Amino acid sequence: MANKILILFSVLCLVIDTGSQVYAVPYDYSYTKECLAKPLKPQYEGGVIVNPELNEGLKGWTRFEDSTVEHRESDDGNKYIVASARKQPFHSFSQKFNLEKEKLYTFSAWLQVSHEKADIAAIFKTNTSNVYAGWVTAQNGCWSMVKGGLVVNVSGPAELYFESNNTNVDIWADSISLQPFTQQEWKSHQDQSIEKFRKSKVKFQAVDQHGQPVPNATVSIKQNNANFPFGCAMNQNIVQNGAYQNYFFSRFKYTVFQNELKWASTEYNRGSVDYSVPDAMIALAKSHGVTIRGHNVLWDDPKYQPYWVPGLSANDLGAAAQKRLISVMTKYKGRFIHWDVVNENLHWNFFESRLGPNISTVYYKYANKIDGSRTIPFLNEYNTIEESRDGVASPSRYLQKIDEMRRGRYGGPLGIGAQGHFTSANLPYTRSAIDMLASAKLPLWVTELDVTRGPNQANILNQVLREIHSHSAVQGIMLWTPWDPQGCDDRCTNCYATCLTDNNFRNTDNGNVVDSFRNELTHADGLRGTTDSNGFFEASLFHGEYEAKIINGDAVSSSQEISVVPNEETVLNVHRLTVNV
Repeated sequence: MANKILILFSVLCLVIDTGSQVYAVPYDYSYTKECLAKPLKPQYEGGVIVNPELNEGLKGWTRFEDSTVEHRESDDGNKYIVASARKQPFHSFSQKFNLEKEKLYTFSAWLQVSHEKADIAAIFKTNTSNVYAGWVTAQNGCWSMVKGGLVVNVSGPAELYFESNNTNVDIWADSISLQPFTQQEWKSHQDQSIEKFRKSKVKFQAVDQHGQPVPNATVSIKQNNANFPFGCAMNQNIVQNGAYQNYFFSRFKYTVFQNELKWASTEYNRGSVDYSVPDAMIALAKSHGVTIRGHNVLWDDPKYQPYWVPGLSANDLGAAAQKRLISVMTKYKGRFIHWDVVNENLHWNFFESRLGPNISTVYYKYANKIDGSRTIPFLNEYNTIEESRDGVASPSRYLQKIDEMRRGRYGGPLGIGAQGHFTSANLPYTRSAIDMLASAKLPLWVTELDVTRGPNQANILNQVLREIHSHSAVQGIMLWTPWDPQGCDDRCTNCYATCLTDNNFRNTDNGNVVDSFRNELTHADGLRGTTDSNGFFEASLFHGEYEAKIINGDAVSSSQEISVVPNEETVLNVHRLTVNV
C-alpha cells in the first residue's frame, strides 16, 4: 500500500528590504512643484557645481555672452545670481565643466524672474551641440524648481547657461546641482526601484504531516496574470488576419486603437456616423480578455480634424464637437479604462482658438459627467518625457495645464498620458520628467511608446522601456507598434514606426526586446527553487497572480493560488496542501 505523505505549504509575503544593495550615490526622485518664498537646498549638495548656493559670491560663475551678472542677497539672507540687461534669449550666466560620454547627468536648479513669468531652459553648450537639460516657467516673487538631465555624445568641455525668449526679464538662480552617475549606478537605481515597487518577497515553507520542515523539496511557481499593465496598439488589420491575432493576443492583455475611434474615422462625412470598425475591434479584444484605452474623443491638432470641420462656423463647430463627444462616449460608456478626451492640447489649440481658451476644461467636465465613474479622462501629449528641446509640452507646462483645469473648476478624475515617441535615449531627462509629472499625484501612463527607425532602434527601445518601467510613478505602458503591411515592410525605410514583426509575423529585433521584457515581467520560464534545511525557499516576484506547488520526490502537492501584491507591512498567509503518493 502506498504511503500517504502530508505536505504543509506556507507562504509568507514580506516587505522588500532594498538596503543591502550598495551603490555610490542614490538617486533623488523628489521634485517640488510649488513656487516657494525661499529655494530648497540643492540636490546632491550641488554635485559637481562650484558654489551651488552662491554663498561664495560669484565664484565659479561668469557672464554668458552679453549680460550684466551680479551677486545679490535677499532680506532673509538668501544669496543668488542675477543676469540682467539681456539683449538675446541666451544672455545669462554660466559655469564650465568637463562632461563624460559614458556618464548620465541629472540637473536641478531654482529660478525666479524680475517680473511677470517666463519660460526658462537650462542648456549645456558642448563642442558639437547645445543640449537642453530642462525647462520651467519661472515667476516673480517666488522660486520655481527646474529638474532635468542629459547625456553627451562626445566627452569634453561643456558650459551651462540659461535661456529665455523673454529678454525683458532678469533671470535669477540658486541651489543649482549637476550630479554625474555611472552606467552601473544608474542601473542600480532601476533595480532597486523595481525590487521596491514592482516586486514583493515571497517565502515558501514545506513541512510534513507532523509539522516538521521538509528540506531539499522543490518549489515550483508559475505566474497566471501580471499586475503591471503592459500593452500594445492595434489597428483594423487585426480583424480579418488570424496570424496578426495569434501574435498579438499571445502577448498582450492591454490595447489602444491606432486611428479607428478618432472622429475623422467614425464620421468621415458630416452626419454619417459609423462605429462598425471599432465595434468589431472591441468585440475581438474583449473575446480575448484584453482591456482597452479609448483614443481619442477630440484632437486639438487642426491637421487631424474631419475634412468638413475646419470650415464650420464657431457655433456649428461647438455643436458638432459636443455631439461627437456625447455620441462616442455614451456608446462606449464603461467599455474603456481611459479616454484621451482632448488629444495634444499643449502643442495645439484648434478648439481653443475657435471656442475659447477654457473649452478643453469644458469637454473634460462633459466626459466625466458621461463616464467618469468608470473611465478616467486623460490628457495625452508628446515630447514631455522624450524630447528635452521641446518646451511647449515640458513637464512644467504639463503641470500648468493640470492646474489650469483645476482652476477652471474641473475637480473630477484626471490622468497623465505621456506618449513617448523617442528618437534617442536621454534617460536622465526621462527620469526627471517623470519625477516632475509624478508631483501631480495623478495616474500616469506612457501611452504611445515607440522609437524612430535607425541602426540603434532596438537598443534605444530596450533602454527607455526599462527606464520607464522602473519608475514607481508609471502605472502602465502602451507600445505604439500596431502591425501594418506597408509600415512594417522592409521597403518602408523612412517610416516613423517601431515594428515588432515582419510581414510574416516573425520577430524583428524590436520584437525580441519586447518579448524579453515581457518574459521577465511574467517569469515566463517559470520559477523553481529548493527548500533549505528548515524547509524554506524565498523568491522576489513581480506583482501578480500565481500558482505554486511543492514537489518532494514522487509526492506533488496540489497547486495553490497566491496573490503577490505591494506590501507596506509583513503579511503571513499559510496554505496547507495534502498530497497522496
